[in-house]
Amino acid sequence: MTTATIDEALLALLMEEQASAAGTPDGGVDRPALTEGDRIARDWLRAKFDEMGMRTLVDPIGNMFGCLDWAGADAPWIMTGSHLDSQPKGGRFDGAYGVVAGLAGAAALREAVRTGSLVPRANLAVCNWTNEEGARFQPSLIGSSVYVGSMALAEAMTVRDGEGISVGAALDAIGYRGRDVPPRPAAYVEMHVECAPELEQEDLQAGPFTRYWGATKIRARFTGLQAHTGPTPMERRRDALLGASYLIADLREMCGAAADTLYTSVGRIETHPNSPNSIVSEATLWIELRSPVQNVLAWAEEEFLRALALSATRADVAGHVLHTERRKAGVFDAGLCQRVEEAMAAEGIIGKHLSTIAAHDAIRLAEICPSIVVAVRSIGGICHNAVEYSRPEDLAAGARVLVRVLSDMIERTEA
Repeated sequence: MTTATIDEALLALLMEEQASAAGTPDGGVDRPALTEGDRIARDWLRAKFDEMGMRTLVDPIGNMFGCLDWAGADAPWIMTGSHLDSQPKGGRFDGAYGVVAGLAGAAALREAVRTGSLVPRANLAVCNWTNEEGARFQPSLIGSSVYVGSMALAEAMTVRDGEGISVGAALDAIGYRGRDVPPRPAAYVEMHVECAPELEQEDLQAGPFTRYWGATKIRARFTGLQAHTGPTPMERRRDALLGASYLIADLREMCGAAADTLYTSVGRIETHPNSPNSIVSEATLWIELRSPVQNVLAWAEEEFLRALALSATRADVAGHVLHTERRKAGVFDAGLCQRVEEAMAAEGIIGKHLSTIAAHDAIRLAEICPSIVVAVRSIGGICHNAVEYSRPEDLAAGARVLVRVLSDMIERTEA
């Protein structure tokens, strides 16, 4: 097998460059999907595609593809990448590392093709998926969902953020509503920082995610009665936020009954009228239930509905579900996992199989082709925070594994 050589200095430079796109003073980035910060990062990526002689495609949902068509129009496509959008005041590694590793890997593979040490039988594309994070627009994974066909483009375009701005309008505002028809992949490999402490705890550098947890994401609302926080007697108060508080506590208690197979959270709350002197008449919650076991997810949703009703009764308010999104648990491709293990062994990297609780675009790509995510060590297991960090040597190790896997597939994949 021909193996291209990753340029670790280029990898480090690209990481620094992307981090300067909507960078924050504390070392993080602030570029939720389709904001001005996201546009700056996208413009940077487009310029890198141009510098590397890659053909840039942008599809109607704004997904970006840097294409190397070196094996011909009829050859299969191998894809790699991740996302450049971030959480508000997020970190510089989450998502961006996968795009940067893909760029550095493409540079190494292109040089191998140029020198004749690699004869490609498949083309390569580096991807940047739209709205992976789901911070500004819900659900998450919108770009990859539209790409694989699990979400209709028309539906995605009408999704609105908290200010009422639609995905379609936001794409137009930053100039990334494309018209291109991108290729379809024979395989997809995504690099990512672990966003968890397991590798660090065992002093390991990297490992493939072999399975992914499912998730049930619910938007629920409590409705009470707006009133004065002073003279209104306590027994007459119908406080929607009190109902929400009971539910939040009950959700946390549910985890104890499901022993390490259920994670719950309420990551966002909106209240009305949101005044310090008014009892909350409306509280809207964004709720997540995550588990690797499908039956546990089903049980958790039933328990949530019971808790919702009980919390509403206790607070003397109404409670109802506005929207539910269900994402099944599953496994990544065993063949790609084996390729990753072989590449790690060739690089002298000791790792282990991991499960990803967070979603990644590879989960959507797995619906149409063999897919996998390979994680590198996160210091402290911290993610979605400006202080998230992965050491340069770990980032480089992951990129070397990526290049070995891509090189093997590009050299051996047949139409």
